[in-house]
Amino acid sequence: MRNFLVIILSLVGAIATSQNKQILYGFDDIPQSLMLNPGSKVLQKKHYGIPFLSQIHVNGGSSGVSAYDIFKNGNDNINDRITQKIFEMKNTDFFTATQQLELINFGWRSQSEIYFSGGIYQELDFIAYFPRDLAILAWEGNRDYLNYEFDLGEISTTGDFMTVYHFGLNKQISKKLTVGARLKLYSSMFSYRSVNNSGTFVTRLGDETSENIYEHTIQNADVSVETSGYSSLRDLDGAGQVTREILGRAFFGGNVGVGVDVGLTYEINDAFTLSASALDVGAIFHSKDVENYRAHGSYTLDGINLIFPPLGEGDPTFPYYDNLEDEIKEEIPIDTLYNSYVQFRPTKLNASLSYGFGRFNGSGACDCLNMGNNNLHKQNIGLQLYSIFRPKRPQMAATLFYQRRFTDFLSAKATYTVDSYSYSNIGLGMAADFGKLNFYIVTDNLINYSNLAKAKSVSLQLGFNIIIDEE
Repeated sequence: MRNFLVIILSLVGAIATSQNKQILYGFDDIPQSLMLNPGSKVLQKKHYGIPFLSQIHVNGGSSGVSAYDIFKNGNDNINDRITQKIFEMKNTDFFTATQQLELINFGWRSQSEIYFSGGIYQELDFIAYFPRDLAILAWEGNRDYLNYEFDLGEISTTGDFMTVYHFGLNKQISKKLTVGARLKLYSSMFSYRSVNNSGTFVTRLGDETSENIYEHTIQNADVSVETSGYSSLRDLDGAGQVTREILGRAFFGGNVGVGVDVGLTYEINDAFTLSASALDVGAIFHSKDVENYRAHGSYTLDGINLIFPPLGEGDPTFPYYDNLEDEIKEEIPIDTLYNSYVQFRPTKLNASLSYGFGRFNGSGACDCLNMGNNNLHKQNIGLQLYSIFRPKRPQMAATLFYQRRFTDFLSAKATYTVDSYSYSNIGLGMAADFGKLNFYIVTDNLINYSNLAKAKSVSLQLGFNIIIDEE
């Protein structure tokens, strides 16, 4: 168990994300900003994402530990570092991982001035909260924790692997207001969750009726795991069959769901702009290939009474552990259920207030007297707020940003973000047009790029689009 904890705490700092895309949000020079706010400003007439290259997004993070915390050079050993981090971390600390690959993305403006957009993307989303009590029990044992109730309810984790089909529209209602909405159809390929668990494990001194010095008690345990798309994979032979089976579910061959995105942009006056969006307001309905497990009950172990058979009676048998296992299963049975269930998507909320100055006339020069014939600003500064609903509580972030349009083919955005991972997250994004080819790249945590092991979160997004501008 100690080796298992070493592996977990060592790897999560390096591979384990929040879904916040604070640099891309409001970056209207990139068509993919529509995915974060369906009601954002649309600058182009049409766009076509390069298949499989229009958005590649990987993001990893851990709110409580980094790889550097475990492997840094020092006089102390790795066991001391792990012990220190286990006691420093809280049961609200978490490890997350998100990956997205855009397969298709496109959009066009109709004669009625509605901008339609759609596409397909694949998404992986994972979160696991740190079970502090169970980590202490596994690492330290229970000798020094008499009468301490270790909380089984700290087990909380979810994971989803899916394909998302989406289609949306964007409309400028008035000179000040632009609104948008997007319909999403989810095709789940694999999913699991284990939340809302309860129960305790406690060790106490036995009384005169006990058969041992200590009594180990599991009290009112109720731990469940819900899965879909898992049971049918167990009998498949080899990675090739598993891959083909999972990919076959990408086109509505698995469980399906539905959701919506909504958003708006409102120009308060010539300088201030307010925007907001709600993403993935929906659910997936798991009814196919469902297999759920539930362990519930109470059990007290006060020792095993060893009885040795007399010599000369042949090879002795010791069925104690088999009997113990049967007794635990009887008191705390593990039921296998096949009930369908509904899983709500982790809804994401964004809001932003920006101040723009210097009109952008397309040549890169500053139209400081605001005499230009468009409402684009050369520079923007502002604040963005973000929240995502998670099993235990929302995860939130606040971002200060500065955006600048250098020319009609080059723009950039810099951000400073405070979130659950750090108070020093500096990010940078760039969008460039080479003729009709649009390329963008955004990344954050630049301070830690000289030593990524120190970073508790790392995010990278890049992509290529074909953009046809308004005439």
